[in-house]
Formats: sequence, C-alpha cells, structure tokens
Amino acid sequence: GQHGANRKHAKLSGYGKQLREKQKAKRLYGILERQFANYVAEAAKKTGDTSKILLGYLESRLDNVVYRSGIGVSRAAARQMVTHGHITVNGKKLDIPSYRVKVGDVIAIKDAAKKSKLFESVGEKIGKAELPAWLAAEPKVATIKMLNMPTLENPQFNAKSIIEFYSR
Repeated sequence: GQHGANRKHAKLSGYGKQLREKQKAKRLYGILERQFANYVAEAAKKTGDTSKILLGYLESRLDNVVYRSGIGVSRAAARQMVTHGHITVNGKKLDIPSYRVKVGDVIAIKDAAKKSKLFESVGEKIGKAELPAWLAAEPKVATIKMLNMPTLENPQFNAKSIIEFYSR
C-alpha cells in the first residue's frame, strides 16, 4: 500500500515464532487446535523429553503411518483412505485417522479395497517407499508393521518451541 511499501517487516517476537511453529505442525499433520492441544498436554504429563513424546504421538497416528508407509501419496489422501474404511489394523477395519498405532500393530488394506484401481499397485508402492526405521514392510502381502515408537531425526518444525508455547 501507500504507507507500507518501503517499511521492512517487523521482526517476529518470541511468541510469534512459537505460534508459527505450532501452526506449521498443525497444518503438516492436518490436526485442529483442540486435538493438538490435547496431544501437547498428554505429552507434558509423561516423564522424559516432552518434545520427543509429542513427535511420537503425531507420527503414530494411523493416517500418518499410512502416509509414511507409501500407501497414501499425501497425509490428506492417507486420511481419506482411513476414513473411507480401506485400512485394517490387526485384521479389523478401522476408520479413525487419529487412532494411535501401537508397537506390533499390523496395518493392511482391506481385501475388498485391494480390487480397486487406487490400490492396484500397493505392494509396489510399499516396496519402493523409503520407510522410517520404526516401520517394516512386507510388499508381497502389502502389510506394514510398527516395530517401535516413532522417532524423527529432522522434523520440519521445532517441537520444543511448541511445548514452550503451550506452557505459557
């Protein structure tokens, strides 16, 4: 505008930086405020590194595990696959994207869904996907198994500043 063209952007405050990190994480995982705040509160109650626990909670969501396994091309696509009932956990149909996958759980595609065009080459997708260390794949039967609690070496956001934001 007339008065703002030559003004430099104001430097972000500490609060502003923390807020931006929180919003980045929320958008990345497709989570609304209430649920995200609940994850942070639950992580804060546990003993240990709160930011690592929070990352573990976010990464162990069913929609995220489907995305990480290579079945879903994006988190939104993976979420839709889950809500439409195409995914099974330990042989049972599960349509809750926020379901927290536990260590030892086996994620697969429902037999009826395997016939659809969307899941035709799912075995190849799983085989080609670069899985994180905490997931194991069996491309022949198109299943994913969670080996241990999720960890992220280089997350796209600063979890510590999110914890600080909520501890205000």
